Amino acid sequence: MLKLKRAEEIEHLRENNQIVSKTLAELGRMIRPGVTTLQLDRRADEFIRDHGAEPGFLGYGGFPNSICTSVNDAVVHGIPSDYQLREGDIISIDVGTIKDGFYGDSAYTFTVGEVDEQVSSLLEATRESLFKGIDQAMAGNRVGDISWAVQDHAERAGFSVVREMVGHGLGSNMHESPEIPNYGKRGKGPQLKEGLVICIEPMINMGSRSIKQDRDGWTIRTMDGKPSAHFELALAIRNGEADILSTFDYIEQSST
Repeated sequence: MLKLKRAEEIEHLRENNQIVSKTLAELGRMIRPGVTTLQLDRRADEFIRDHGAEPGFLGYGGFPNSICTSVNDAVVHGIPSDYQLREGDIISIDVGTIKDGFYGDSAYTFTVGEVDEQVSSLLEATRESLFKGIDQAMAGNRVGDISWAVQDHAERAGFSVVREMVGHGLGSNMHESPEIPNYGKRGKGPQLKEGLVICIEPMINMGSRSIKQDRDGWTIRTMDGKPSAHFELALAIRNGEADILSTFDYIEQSST
């Protein structure tokens, strides 16, 4: 069952996703060699609360922290720790908020200093595949149109698509129907309708698409130990097309 949102509900979701976007930009300004992922987590918790929201991930399903910090071969759901970022690392930061009964959820993969050229290409292709998917997020299209666009772009660039982890609907719950896979066939899956709010989040690997879970019960890694990138935005279907509720603009403005 798809939970279609009224205009006022979408505005609550937009407010949350703007807080998420600003939190990601705040963390982006901190990223440098020597900073720990736990320091990022503590700043995120403080920043989110200062903006009138609560961390959406803290305690969600038992998750122990306020953000997910996935470094290098970690795909998603990395737990913040005393790990110190190093020159050449990449780190995917996934942030969630809850305010007024609605959630925000977005992710961005940052570089730590200078990274390998192939790693840079992975990040570029993953980010581009997200926007290829968003281009297909219009009323009357189907989930498979989004999924195919993401997969086609990532694989044409020479990378592989994680199959087991997917995007999702967003609302008064963090994860709602429909699931948004990053692979699929055009014209298949649930139809996109006015008022639907979803998160599209490509998780793209440099090597094999195969993944495994750490003993911590959360962190998902590539099976072959090669890097993975993750970008996520939330959007609503409004006036027949994608109204993007979160943004990378704050991140990219602060890095110029």
